[in-house]
Amino acid sequence: METRNLLILELRSEAIGMVSNQSSPEESFQNKTLRPILKFQNDIFIEVFRNYAIKQKNVFFTLSPDKKNAYIENVIQRDIKFRNSLKGMVIGLFTTDEYNEYIKNSSNLNKRMMNMLIERLKSQVLLFENATL
Repeated sequence: METRNLLILELRSEAIGMVSNQSSPEESFQNKTLRPILKFQNDIFIEVFRNYAIKQKNVFFTLSPDKKNAYIENVIQRDIKFRNSLKGMVIGLFTTDEYNEYIKNSSNLNKRMMNMLIERLKSQVLLFENATL
């Protein structure tokens, strides 16, 4: 188990954002664990979302940029199966210690995780422009 934890930590970058003694446990977890995982998984999140949009009859690709942003937010908030799949892609890269920390406050950490993922996808909405089908 220790080998898995070390390999996972080696894959990810260092903390992204400030982590200090004044940081709340949630903020520390966000910056030390969630942000590096979201950054590491960025390319797969884009492909997963693109595949989701294609399976939803390509409506996403016909929308204006503002409506695409709303679509991203709406889908991740309302499609429970899709959201759980995205969460699994993040949780699967937790170390055992991180998972044990996560389960203490999973509800708030899930909100942070999904909000950061939504913002990440929205900030890259132009990458979806070239999705020709």
